Amino acid sequence: MREFWQEQGLRESLLAEVDRYRQQYPWQGKRLVAKPRYRYYGREVLEQAVTAIVAGENLLLVGPKATGKNVLAENLAAAFGRPDWNISFHINMDSAYLLGTDTFRNGAVEFRPGPVYECAEAGGFGVLDEINMARNEALAVLHSLLDFRRILDVPGYGRLQLHPATRFIATMNYGYAGTRELNEALTSRFVVLQLPPIGADDLERLMGAEFPRLTAKGRRLLVELFADLQQKCENGEISSKSVDIRGLLDAIRLMEFGLGVYPALSMGIIHKCFDESERELVRDTVALRIPEKMEPAALFA
Repeated sequence: MREFWQEQGLRESLLAEVDRYRQQYPWQGKRLVAKPRYRYYGREVLEQAVTAIVAGENLLLVGPKATGKNVLAENLAAAFGRPDWNISFHINMDSAYLLGTDTFRNGAVEFRPGPVYECAEAGGFGVLDEINMARNEALAVLHSLLDFRRILDVPGYGRLQLHPATRFIATMNYGYAGTRELNEALTSRFVVLQLPPIGADDLERLMGAEFPRLTAKGRRLLVELFADLQQKCENGEISSKSVDIRGLLDAIRLMEFGLGVYPALSMGIIHKCFDESERELVRDTVALRIPEKMEPAALFA
């Protein structure tokens, strides 16, 4: 990861701080260190995020779909040599799930720690995914954890002082159903980083790293197609359902296994739209660049 960040142009002094963190807090637990499936491309965002982590701040990543919020969080955990606890928030989540609950074991009542407790105790990276999906009363238990006190009070079991290596990275998207505003008390405990949509050059580099056999011509064609979909979404012609980097990468993977280009894009992108009129618009957008009979050999070396 260090070499990749050097290629991205991160300051050497900042990378030295990452090295210092890893030397100060070497991971020796049983849980595996994070291993991200994809790498995050974007020097400015990486530099701001890494600076926040080395400074000991909690980081809130905000952005629409396909901006790589979770990819960035996983990349940060991996680069700092820590395991990650990914906690996906939802409306029914309560404080007991986050902190832990009583459980009956071997004839006695014991405390079974929740993911936030485990992460705080071990010194991991806690990824609070879609934090604005949860009720404010459930999140209130995090207040003392995320501010200067860095403590966690568990009723009946005392107080936990956070491991100094612990960091929390939250993600949020305003566009999803069921989301809500974060209260000011919680928001004030984060530094906030607005993630931009992935640029054409970074998307092309991502494709090249993930699919080495994909030709430069093939990468450019698919990048231009994705840009067309982004533009239509920004203009309000289609929803963000088809502006799906995961879906695009899945489609390319299907092409590698011999599925036709158009059918693969149908499975990865077009059919993500369940409204017939929107699906037709996306289908027409794809058809402008991708012939229906195009074979994978046209895109792969």
